[in-house]
Amino acid sequence: MTGENRGVDVTLLGTGAPAGLPRPDCPCAACAAAQGTDARAATALLVDGALLLDLTPGVAFAAARAGHSLGGVGQVLLSHPHDGPAVEVPAGLPHPGRVPDGRELALLTGHRVRAVALDAPGTGYAVTGPDGERLLYLPPGGAPAGTKEPAGAYDLVLADLVGRPDALAKLRAVGAAGPTTDVVAVHLDHDVPPGPELRRRLAAAGARAVPDGTRLTVGSYEDVPDVPRRTLVLGGARSGKSVEAERRLESFPDVLYVATGGTRGGDGEWAARVSAHRERRPGSWRTAETCDLVPLLAADGPPLLIDCLSLWLTDAMDAVGAWDDAEWAGGGERALRRRTRELTDAVRATRRTVVAVSNEVGSGIVPATASGRRYRDELGRLNAAFAAECEHVLLVVAGQALVLRG
Repeated sequence: MTGENRGVDVTLLGTGAPAGLPRPDCPCAACAAAQGTDARAATALLVDGALLLDLTPGVAFAAARAGHSLGGVGQVLLSHPHDGPAVEVPAGLPHPGRVPDGRELALLTGHRVRAVALDAPGTGYAVTGPDGERLLYLPPGGAPAGTKEPAGAYDLVLADLVGRPDALAKLRAVGAAGPTTDVVAVHLDHDVPPGPELRRRLAAAGARAVPDGTRLTVGSYEDVPDVPRRTLVLGGARSGKSVEAERRLESFPDVLYVATGGTRGGDGEWAARVSAHRERRPGSWRTAETCDLVPLLAADGPPLLIDCLSLWLTDAMDAVGAWDDAEWAGGGERALRRRTRELTDAVRATRRTVVAVSNEVGSGIVPATASGRRYRDELGRLNAAFAAECEHVLLVVAGQALVLRG
């Protein structure tokens, strides 16, 4: 900030889902752990003490706890579908309303509020401060309906990033969210365990969560989490490693999914696996079926999701004759080492965001055949070499991601 530009102050009176967190009478593990700063009232925002976005139960007490009074509020706007649940209006507050989609409301304080059409019931609000700072607030379950947003990135985005990560992908696709946009998750529910796991998932999307009562200054620099350039996700069979890898990129547009397993024509079980993967991926993602990874890593472009390195290794070992002892000893091993080095060199040099998946097989039963033991050993070497070039390395066990690096 420069000169007299003081920024817009936003106080998050609540950051939770409409029912709050923990949910009343919910016995789940996430609700049981939502204590202290991880306990959250329904999301409501107080902007410069003059504009209240969403009227929620206990909002006056929440404001008092944050050191504010609602006496200066001149406008209350609702974002929830169908005006949300009935809430008693505290004495002195104006009756809440809603701005029609696409219309703009000018406040006496110099703030301008534009209603953003959504792809789900409810209304989003783009607020521009007197000095030009811009924030976007989206209701739970909502994402912008259109593909056009005003030129330039918002300074602050507050949205349901757990329930609708694609909302952030849409904003990034049109430049409405950029590298310096402070992205804060609100409407937090019990879908993700609070604390470290929530912070880890949000950080992978370049976002963060803050406790109720936090005051944000729109337009000031914040410690926006850096999205890791390279990530390796390891795990055993059906551990959830592919789901974890896909989740790390679902808030980014135009991801290129690199399937190294091919189609395997005639194999119905394999076709069902491939189909299941495709169905859970965002529709905006593209797919490339190839094991030729080096050119992709060298080229500029959107993030890459490589699934998986173990199938890449199978293809590479086929190509060098690794299953035949004579060919392996006669040059196949050297050729495989060269291919692996070319791949890891490309990972080191890439400028793309990369998330790669691989199997962790070293903890299982020792294979009964020499070729099986050879494959196990080479996969261990490949995983170690690839991991050495990554900022983040995760091990997924029973659907739980353990951070090994990052």
